[in-house]
Amino acid sequence: VQLQASGGGLVQAGGSLRLSCAASGRTISNYALGWFRQAPGKEREFVAAIGWSLGTQYTDFAKGRFTISRSNTKNSVYLQMNSLKSEDTAVYYCAIRLGVTAREDYEYEYWGQGTQVTVSS
Repeated sequence: VQLQASGGGLVQAGGSLRLSCAASGRTISNYALGWFRQAPGKEREFVAAIGWSLGTQYTDFAKGRFTISRSNTKNSVYLQMNSLKSEDTAVYYCAIRLGVTAREDYEYEYWGQGTQVTVSS
């Protein structure tokens, strides 16, 4: 499975971005998809995940501001990010795993290349 993340960019604090991640090589309908991020000098951290049954998980900083969604027909997962803060600046990665959603990066089998999100204050 290949994952291609896109949609990152530079945005002012309070603004919004929508990240997309397109999968190829395999249909994602039976997979869980997740978003992680890694800021400079920090470890990669979980952001959100969505399962094949559309159940979702969010980390605390994402609740109420970020929304994860998926389209099996487009073989894609999305992350709508609103009310962005400077601390959201990071490289955002999408990942996929067979089975239920998970919060640990080692649970995911395939990863996209990452897309840079920069929030200016």
